[in-house]
Amino acid sequence: MFYVYVLKSLKDNKSYTGSTNNLERRIKEHNDGKVFSTKSRTPFEVIYYEAYKSESDARKREHNLKLRSRAHAQLKKRIEASLK
Repeated sequence: MFYVYVLKSLKDNKSYTGSTNNLERRIKEHNDGKVFSTKSRTPFEVIYYEAYKSESDARKREHNLKLRSRAHAQLKKRIEASLK
């Protein structure tokens, strides 16, 4: 399985979107400061994820969420309470 996930920084309350084939390992890497783009914002909690059978589907969804404001806004609306 491949996952698209949204993390929330407990330090600055900002979100981060990514994709992986091993969700538990990737979250641990984020929280251990091993990911360059998020190491200054640890710790994180998972607030949302989606599972895909195809890696290309997961990558397309991640790309959509990161680069298309409408897709990101719709997701934020769906998980509004989790973002607080």
